[in-house]
Amino acid sequence: MSDDDKTNPEGVVPLSNPGSPPKILRRSLAARLRNYLLAGIIVTAPIFITLWVSWQFITYVDSQVRPLIPERYNPETYLPIDLPGLGLVVMVVVLTAIGALAAGFVGRTLVNTGERILARMPVVRSFYGALKQIFETVFAEKSKAFREVVLIEYPRKGCWALGFATGTTKGEVQNVIEDEVVNVFLPTTPNPTSGYLLFLPRRDVTFLSMTIEEGVKMVISGGVVTPPDRRPADARAVPKIRCEPEEPPAVASGGERS
Repeated sequence: MSDDDKTNPEGVVPLSNPGSPPKILRRSLAARLRNYLLAGIIVTAPIFITLWVSWQFITYVDSQVRPLIPERYNPETYLPIDLPGLGLVVMVVVLTAIGALAAGFVGRTLVNTGERILARMPVVRSFYGALKQIFETVFAEKSKAFREVVLIEYPRKGCWALGFATGTTKGEVQNVIEDEVVNVFLPTTPNPTSGYLLFLPRRDVTFLSMTIEEGVKMVISGGVVTPPDRRPADARAVPKIRCEPEEPPAVASGGERS
């Protein structure tokens, strides 16, 4: 029997450094901890950001509305604590009361009188008229404004962009164009409140089945959040758009491209 067999009678080969774990195990543990950290951020970040934005909005509304509440009608006067959201509740109640009043005969008379007064103010009438038309279009019942997501070829052939159809073009813009034209708002990423207004022929606009919320999420995320295609399997199998390769410019006899 050799000296090694005497010192290790069971035939077990000792590790070179039994006190430290293998590198593979350490890398696996580090990767797992990193994945847990990223998963925790993904789960908690949207919740905390939503709560923070909501709290900031409620705090701002409270700071603007609370000073307008008479002290004797303010519940906080008789309570030892503050009531978060009191200003928001008061604002909703007041707006609802104004809407109910405006729907009646007296309210309509007062609104029409106010609009006639504003119509005589040179600068204010343009600003008020534009705002009123926008709000009536967006909040009107069964309105189709910003309710359809479209795909357009922009800014060049073979390049596609996501937009929102705001309606069929009317007025002078439609009258000077032979084809039926659609108003398309092309938002920017990641801020969808800015963008471009395009007037495109309906044949060049592809209407998508995704909802407006899904389209906004896709724009804000820069394409990271992609909604699923909920169309039937036979519809998904047939592409709506066929991309034709762009023909290269013709080359003149002298070797120069025309």
